[in-house]
Amino acid sequence: MALVVIPCLNEAAHLDGLLHLVRRDPAATLIIVADGGSDDGSQSIVERHGQEDARVRLLSNPAKLQSAGVNLAVSEFQDSSQWLVRMDAHCGYPEQFVSKLLAAQAASAADAVVVPMITVGQGGFQDGVAAAQNSRLGTGGSAHRHIGQSTFVDHGHHALISIKHFKAAGGYCEEMVCNEDAELDHRLGLNGALIWLEASLPLTYFPRKTPAALWRQYFRYGKGRARNVRRHRLLLKLRQLMPVGVAFAATLSLLAPIHPIFLVPAAIWLMVCILGGAVIGAKSGGGWRYAAGPAAAIMHLSWGFGFLHEVLTQPRGVAPKLAFQPVTNAANSAGGAG
Repeated sequence: MALVVIPCLNEAAHLDGLLHLVRRDPAATLIIVADGGSDDGSQSIVERHGQEDARVRLLSNPAKLQSAGVNLAVSEFQDSSQWLVRMDAHCGYPEQFVSKLLAAQAASAADAVVVPMITVGQGGFQDGVAAAQNSRLGTGGSAHRHIGQSTFVDHGHHALISIKHFKAAGGYCEEMVCNEDAELDHRLGLNGALIWLEASLPLTYFPRKTPAALWRQYFRYGKGRARNVRRHRLLLKLRQLMPVGVAFAATLSLLAPIHPIFLVPAAIWLMVCILGGAVIGAKSGGGWRYAAGPAAAIMHLSWGFGFLHEVLTQPRGVAPKLAFQPVTNAANSAGGAG
């Protein structure tokens, strides 16, 4: 049985269906929607479900951040279960998702179970974004962005985690504007926790619908990754170095009035995006999916500039803000999650 936490801010379009799905799963002991102040009717949806099913409860999340909402829910309801399941209101999930996560944990003996994420567009530019995010051009081959084999990993899209290990690691850092899942996974690894990627339980993610929204999202992603890398002195992987290089190439192109050669790096990158996007679009059904190239370009460039923005504006880094007192590996290894 598991405590299910759904961080939410203005997700009325998806929340009703998600709550119906979770309520059909008997393994969901308690269903907490941590709402950051929605004004689109999301809170009314939760209250209606709460009247129909006592497991569903609305929790005010004044900090608005997803990380803070999950931390708050664990702090208040940690005694309800041994396991925490995080579900995002902007996603679609398989039936009996919680039950299947618990089965995957029992089979793997992992301390946390993560899942792959498949992006699905619902028309227009969103189809191009989905095609890009399902490709190596858009995500660089990140294991949890594609359906592969079930295996132990160092990071994935968060689903199930032992509450004991969650608290022992300190919970989510509330100073992470995003990338809080990868940052927590690093601390879990330092504590010796095992993370299992269950390939049979992909969730469906509905991406941003406009270029501007996509830019803002990936700019935040870049900032979050920079904060994570600097805090833990991590090395960037090649797929993370590339967007930073793209940002430098775009900046270098501003010197084109001095000599056209300064355009070459950015021109090569744009050509790769355009041609790669055309191939992706053709393979995935055409139409707006041909916008995979421009979508990937926005993702690369905004991520890179977000990364550099964080490095330049926070030269000393940002101190972590954890919800729980971390426990060292030695202290935490006295017993498993059970």
